[in-house]
Amino acid sequence: MIEATRLPQDEVWLDPLRSPEVRVDDLLARLTLAEKVGQLGSRWVLNDMSATGEPDDEASEGLDQAEVMNVAPMQDVFAASGTLALEDAAAHGLGHLTRVHGSLPLTPSEGAAEVVRQQRVVIERSRLGIPAIVHEECLTGFTAYGATVYPAAIAWGATFDPELVEAMAAAIGRDMAAVGVHQGLSPVLDVVRDYRWGRVEETMGEDPYLVSMLGAAYVRGLQGAGVIATLKHFAGYSASRAARNHGPVPMGRRELLDVILPPFEMAVREAGVGSVMNSYSDVDGVPAGADPWLLTETLRDTWGFTGTVVSDYWAVPFLSSMHRVAADADDAGALALAAGIDVELPDTLGFGQQLTARVAEGDLDGSVVDRAARRVLLQKIRLGLLDPGWTPEGSVERAADVELDSADNRALARTMAERSIVLLDAGDVLPLAGPGRPAHTKVAVIGPAAHDPRTFMGCYAFPNHVLPRYPAKGLGISVPTLVEALRSELPDASIVHARGCSTSGSDRSGLAEAVSMAADADVCVVAVGDLAGLFGHGTSGEGCDAPDLSLPGVQGELVARLIETGTPVVVVVVSGRPYALGEVAGRAAGLVQAFMPGEEGAAAIAGVLSGRVQPSGRLPVQIPRSPGAQPGTYLQPLLGVGNHGISTLDPTPLYPFGFGRSYTSFVIDGLELSDDEIATDGEVRITVRVTNTGDLPGAEVVQLYLHDAVAQVTRPVLQLAGFARVDLEPLESRVVTFTLHADRTAFTGRDLRRVVEPGDLQVMVGSSAADLPCVAVLRLTGEPRLVGAERVLVTPVQVSGAERER
Repeated sequence: MIEATRLPQDEVWLDPLRSPEVRVDDLLARLTLAEKVGQLGSRWVLNDMSATGEPDDEASEGLDQAEVMNVAPMQDVFAASGTLALEDAAAHGLGHLTRVHGSLPLTPSEGAAEVVRQQRVVIERSRLGIPAIVHEECLTGFTAYGATVYPAAIAWGATFDPELVEAMAAAIGRDMAAVGVHQGLSPVLDVVRDYRWGRVEETMGEDPYLVSMLGAAYVRGLQGAGVIATLKHFAGYSASRAARNHGPVPMGRRELLDVILPPFEMAVREAGVGSVMNSYSDVDGVPAGADPWLLTETLRDTWGFTGTVVSDYWAVPFLSSMHRVAADADDAGALALAAGIDVELPDTLGFGQQLTARVAEGDLDGSVVDRAARRVLLQKIRLGLLDPGWTPEGSVERAADVELDSADNRALARTMAERSIVLLDAGDVLPLAGPGRPAHTKVAVIGPAAHDPRTFMGCYAFPNHVLPRYPAKGLGISVPTLVEALRSELPDASIVHARGCSTSGSDRSGLAEAVSMAADADVCVVAVGDLAGLFGHGTSGEGCDAPDLSLPGVQGELVARLIETGTPVVVVVVSGRPYALGEVAGRAAGLVQAFMPGEEGAAAIAGVLSGRVQPSGRLPVQIPRSPGAQPGTYLQPLLGVGNHGISTLDPTPLYPFGFGRSYTSFVIDGLELSDDEIATDGEVRITVRVTNTGDLPGAEVVQLYLHDAVAQVTRPVLQLAGFARVDLEPLESRVVTFTLHADRTAFTGRDLRRVVEPGDLQVMVGSSAADLPCVAVLRLTGEPRLVGAERVLVTPVQVSGAERER
């Protein structure tokens, strides 16, 4: 290790022994206005995403081709930025390099060489030799050729396991850092509000506390490995009208504060996140990218965020072309910069040198340029990019040895997949193997999700995101199919297979073969659901929103016809969103939900089906009964749940939030409160006992909910306030203690200030939002208390040592 030495006084900005703040002040004083503006831009050199590529994959079958091809906003920005040479883009310096590894199928060594090449151009074009930050996507793992594809984020939600999410993020970060990447564009902290939205797969569910805890864990893992995490999409994106991508968000300030913003606040205050990305949408008519209340007053002034705000791709010019709140891209750039965006991604359109002219003409305050440049440069200093001895070559020196899909990665991916699988109903035949189970000599495995391993992966997984344009490259990693996994899992059974139909489209030509095969089998496993893609090239993913929650294409018909054969049918839904299963439940011999479980998904599903893997996933979103009557999640006031005899629509779900079965059984009882009354600034310990009453080891997720009996505004009937995943051996008990601070009961009042009100609260503990056997009343006493950014955000939980029944 080379010992740092103090540099000459006139090179303070290069001196690692000085504080980052002192260094950045010195550097800013040396930069011209044009050079400061240069730090706010980016360049996507290797972008080959064709907005008009032929939709030749099966996920596009049956889709309206005019709709698939209608990506004019992208075409406009591609045309505007696609031809600029990096040398010209970096003429005055550059803030970011976009997706050097993640745009083409490059090996780690090839990607590293490209990082070096591009960084050398940026350094040589910069008068002071300032490198760029390299950012990449990492929504389901590092989005690069040959990198591990972990389960999609909706599957992380199903684990209810922050520690596992943190471990996964740390592994992702180590791989990215090894090949010269400084910033990852994840996690997505959008709280699901409408299941039809295509990007549900990228979220961690419909509850803000669950999303908060898992999101903060991801941030800690990624940043602990030296890669800046980026929260997105700030804020409201998931609540668009009719679930349309980029659609307007008709939401009041109270819902935004109480449901949408808490995960972002948690990641800022509890995890120290380094970057935030704005949402594409407008909320109540104000686009997020032009909203100083959101990007500056709330994020920075209230929460104390000190990192950078980066634009979502082309969100700055969209202020003009899509939102029409700016006359052109130049005007949009000034608007976004003033609101609080610091860096424009993926290319420089609105944050170009026209900003210098606006400052010179008095149309833009130069202090906002200084403000953003300071934030970007401070990040570069903290990353070590301005330390003496830093070189592009040194930043990628581990690339030759890195294994992006290592055995350790795959083991972690398998654990995540196994813990995310949700057993909805074991029915009559699950598990398929094990002591006391009948031998199945012939098993028919049917369905598109049994046939195509791409169904296990999200739309930002490299095999679905980039490789459809490079079919000769295959998947780049080993991803077994469910058919292959079941043949390994059930070696004594004869496994036969028919696809039956595609994930989308109206082709029924394969139904007859599938039905015949099922009729001749002892048991049938049908795997249906989604194939992720982008902008109409999939049934789930960005720009792949659903008109309703019926299984896509003719998959529902396939399932119905298989059940009609009389053969016991186990239905496995492999999807990025919940689909309505009211016509399946009770008729299927078993029902399993697998939220895009990644490259190890087949083995995980097969293990759950056979009984080798004890299912422990819990629903991070409800499973609807019927495909219409959307949107609706469990966070509803009284008139948003049940029927009450006042509507023909009943939103009661088929399976509630937090639900999940096991091959063993659990009892949660013995509720005790340390106090029946606490002050509005006090705290209470809530204790229950959880016991595995079955014959097999298993894991229960103990869930704490609150219900505010009377409040100044309508409140959800119940809301998750804490949870703990507890592993238990047969007949073993553990004591779970939640420490609930009164701040955790706060909500946004009529005056839009957050308040803790005195009064009675119901405290409920159980295994799902609809199974809460432990109920007590807690009274808050004293005066109403206003709380702000200093309030307690987390409900600590402690799990005691094990006790066994005698």
